Amino acid sequence: MADMQKKATRQSYGESLVALFPKYPNLVVLDADLAAATQTVMFKKAYPERFFDVGIAEGNLIGVAAGLAASGMIPFASTFAMFAAGRAFEQIRNSVGYPHLPVKIGATHAGISVGEDGATHQCNEDIALMRVIPGMTIINPADDTEAKQAVEAAILHNGPVYMRFGRLAAPIFNDPATYKFELGKGVLLKDGSDLTIIATGLMVWEAMTAAELLKNDGISARVINIHTIKPIDEDIILKAAADTRLIVTAEEHSIIGGLGEAVCGVVSAKNPVPVVRIGINDEYGISGPAVELLLKFGLSAANIAAKAKAAFDSKAR
Repeated sequence: MADMQKKATRQSYGESLVALFPKYPNLVVLDADLAAATQTVMFKKAYPERFFDVGIAEGNLIGVAAGLAASGMIPFASTFAMFAAGRAFEQIRNSVGYPHLPVKIGATHAGISVGEDGATHQCNEDIALMRVIPGMTIINPADDTEAKQAVEAAILHNGPVYMRFGRLAAPIFNDPATYKFELGKGVLLKDGSDLTIIATGLMVWEAMTAAELLKNDGISARVINIHTIKPIDEDIILKAAADTRLIVTAEEHSIIGGLGEAVCGVVSAKNPVPVVRIGINDEYGISGPAVELLLKFGLSAANIAAKAKAAFDSKAR
């Protein structure tokens, strides 16, 4: 595992846009003066006539994208998650969500792993913000393979899509030759009978590693990757609740309004079981190296395993 290839999903985003343009010639890419960081600079170099930099004006970014979508184009509006979900929320709600336009939002640099950029840029609230917009689809891929297929799935989806990409290089564990991304469908990565770990994005690999740690303690953990936060796969969640009677969620996002609460909403309504949410608590991030911050805020395989074991031991009593 130590020599496993890694790649940041923001890089996967840029590469997939370039690769997909010949297949989808009505695709256009917009950025807000961050093309080098969002990796849309790859598309800019390959197809400059189809790339538009609107400058540091995120509301305008979404407004222009909405106009292009209304004209029959497939626009990808790209910027940091903090600026997309936060600064341009009103424009996304009213100009994209309300008319249900097929604008695809490529939000990079999401979560605490933005690192040294600090609390102002570590967007741990974007999934919560986007979940409340009616008709918005939310995708949070776990690795390069999933991210690239998710971009094409977003193109094919007739409606607005918010895609969340990371700055930190993530292990590539999905085989591109066999993996098939299905919008709205969770992925069973490992079966188990004692508890279920449901993870998204960067935390999926940590969840799989946590399952191996739990195995050493004699605990059988099921691992599920929820790459589509909305619409969420209720069937795979409810089956896990019925089979294991204990769920642990893991996300690089606030525990308020993210994956954990989405899972709680499903099981509380249809099959109540205990749910332990692991993510960023009700607090801001701090500046520091990404890997160190993930450890500090408990977003690690060791902490997932420890919380899962404590919950399992409590259930067993």
